[in-house]
Amino acid sequence: MRVVLFTIGHYEVHSYGVIVALAVLLAVGIARFLAEGTPYRDHILNMMPFVLVGSILCARIWHVFFFQWDYYSQHFVEVFFIWKGGIAIQGALIGGFIAAFLYTKRHRLSFWKLADILAPAIVLGQSIGRIACFLNGDAYGSPTGSGFGIVYPEGSMAYDMYGSQPLWPAEIWEGQWDLIVFVVLILLKNRQWPTGLLFLTYNILYSFGRFNLEWLRGDSPRYAFHWTAGQWTSFSVIAISLCLMIIFVQRDRRKLQVPV
Repeated sequence: MRVVLFTIGHYEVHSYGVIVALAVLLAVGIARFLAEGTPYRDHILNMMPFVLVGSILCARIWHVFFFQWDYYSQHFVEVFFIWKGGIAIQGALIGGFIAAFLYTKRHRLSFWKLADILAPAIVLGQSIGRIACFLNGDAYGSPTGSGFGIVYPEGSMAYDMYGSQPLWPAEIWEGQWDLIVFVVLILLKNRQWPTGLLFLTYNILYSFGRFNLEWLRGDSPRYAFHWTAGQWTSFSVIAISLCLMIIFVQRDRRKLQVPV
């Protein structure tokens, strides 16, 4: 784990920001590659500023209200200090999707066709982003109760919470799960599916992995059924995505049955 990669004078370059920036750049590059030969390719770079703003704002809001509201309710001004505290990836995804949806409506594009193109790139970026979490010492797991696990160094958030206890490598396993989802989506993308189905498959697969790995997390408050905010969000995303899948498949079948 290495929170600060290096310093330039008195300025510290943090591993989290560097890795996240690399994840975004790689995701954009993969998205443009996957969009080759489509009218959406030129829009990917144009929409990125709006997507990034939406992602950062919603990621911060998600973290504040679902992860550390007890603290921020007493220090409300610090809500706006986005360089302090944390952000939540599920909030970032929701904010990014909302921004992309508004962009497609403004430019009269199909959100679902664009989402199908972007899905593999998004989950690959998420996988790399979890490396940033590991280097930063956040999104850590709970104690394993055995000799297996990650022991975080002094000065990390995980050490402040659990000391030298071995913790489940929750963030590492999530990054590996995201890589598996990326491969599955790449294998599926060249087949003919109803529009939007690939994107919904990404939502379901990612959320399934996230829901189960949340049982190992040691940094999240728990709510009803002892579920974390991440589990409740994942459950909601899976339920909505399954409903939309049924609607899209039925709509596609009706189109095929219409006589010419």
